[in-house]
Amino acid sequence: MALIVRIDVDRPYGKTPFLRHVFSRIGSDLYFPRLESFGYLQELDTVLEMLNAARARSYVFFRRCTLPTARTLKLIEAGGHEIGLHLENSRSYETFSAEKTMLETYLRRQVTAFSKHGSGKYKYGFHHYAPYEPDKYVEWARRSGMKVFLGNLEDPGIPPIVDERLIVYPSAFWLEPSWRDTRKFTIDWLHRQAAERDVVLLMHPDNVLADAGLTAALENLLGSLRTRLLT
Repeated sequence: MALIVRIDVDRPYGKTPFLRHVFSRIGSDLYFPRLESFGYLQELDTVLEMLNAARARSYVFFRRCTLPTARTLKLIEAGGHEIGLHLENSRSYETFSAEKTMLETYLRRQVTAFSKHGSGKYKYGFHHYAPYEPDKYVEWARRSGMKVFLGNLEDPGIPPIVDERLIVYPSAFWLEPSWRDTRKFTIDWLHRQAAERDVVLLMHPDNVLADAGLTAALENLLGSLRTRLLT
C-alpha cells in the first residue's frame, strides 16, 4: 500500500515574488517564453529533486503553459515519474483531444494519465473552462484510450473505480490545507491510511515550497511511506 503522488503544475513561474506572478499570468493567458533564468518551473524542479532523493515516483500533470524543459524532463526520467495532462479547456471531447495531442506532440510520446485544472468554483485563466464534470472526463478517458484519471474531490476516503481499461481515483488528499478538512484529514490520518491502502496525495509545488510546514510534511511523508504508479 502506498502514496500515489500527484503533482499539478499550474503556474509556469510560481506566484512569488510579484513579477514572477505576472509572468505566470501572461504565460497562462497569452504567451511568455520558457526562461529558466527567470525561474520557469523552478518549484517543480525542486520538488522533483526531493522526490528523486527519496526514490519516490509521481504523476506530473502539465498545462499548455507549463510544458517541461529539457532540465525538467531529465529529472522526470531520472526519477521514473509519469507525465500526464492537466486538462484546462474541458468544454468538449474535441478540446480535450486537442490538449492531449498538443502534449503528446511536444513530448513525442503517448500520454495515458490526466487530471483536471480547477474544481468548478473559479475560472483560472483565459483558456480555462471552469465547470468540473468528472463523468464526462471518465467517458473521454475510455474513448481516447487513457488509463488513469485522478479527480479533484476532497474526501480521500472515496474508493477508486478500477476495471481492465481505466483506473479512476475520484478524490485525493490535498496537501495544501485550503482544499482539505484539516480536522478530519490530518497528516497522521494519511500515514495510517497509506499504510493500509493506496491514497492519492495531491500537491502544487509553488504552494508547498512557500510554506515551511508543508515542505517538512512532504519530506516526512516521502521518507516514511512507499509511493507507486498505477500503470
